[in-house]
Amino acid sequence: MIRSILRLCAVALTLSPIAASAHVGVGETHGFIHGFSHPLSGIDHILAMVAVGLFAAHLGGRALWLVPVTFVSVMALAGIAGMAGVKLPFVEFGIGMSVVVLSLAVAFQLNVPTLVAMALVGFFAIFHGHAHGAEMPESTSGFAYGVGFICATALLHAIGISLGLAAGYAGKIYGRRIIQIGGGAMAIAGMAILVLS
Repeated sequence: MIRSILRLCAVALTLSPIAASAHVGVGETHGFIHGFSHPLSGIDHILAMVAVGLFAAHLGGRALWLVPVTFVSVMALAGIAGMAGVKLPFVEFGIGMSVVVLSLAVAFQLNVPTLVAMALVGFFAIFHGHAHGAEMPESTSGFAYGVGFICATALLHAIGISLGLAAGYAGKIYGRRIIQIGGGAMAIAGMAILVLS
């Protein structure tokens, strides 16, 4: 499922310069490229998405794809709500907390049932999706923008999953410690984001 999403994203990314070239030199690039670059421009989103991938890799089995797909699905729905102007309180706080909580889940190697992990990431996906939807420029194509930020998010999840699986090849003890240290560092960064926002 994740591979299919990434393949579709690669196709969209390949075709997007054709659509963007009609507006060269006129303001910002809109649509897919703008949506794709938006999640990559904020450290909070990057850390949370990589943490989702690391968490999924740690849980393994069906969680490997169900956890990221849940995040992307809920984020897309919340993004639509944000685009429609639906108000959501504490969005920035929720995003900051997502970095802290998901990173701590990675650092402490939290073992929970897949459904619990899906509920946890789905809850935080609401804040990320709403923020992306609400921040969409009015002149941007909503569909192309949405596909862009979904693809960037899926890519960050895939990076987290890859890092988690690669750490497993470093050996059970060393791989686990590497991931725990990384998760701890990400949680500290999340706390800094909360304090500074």
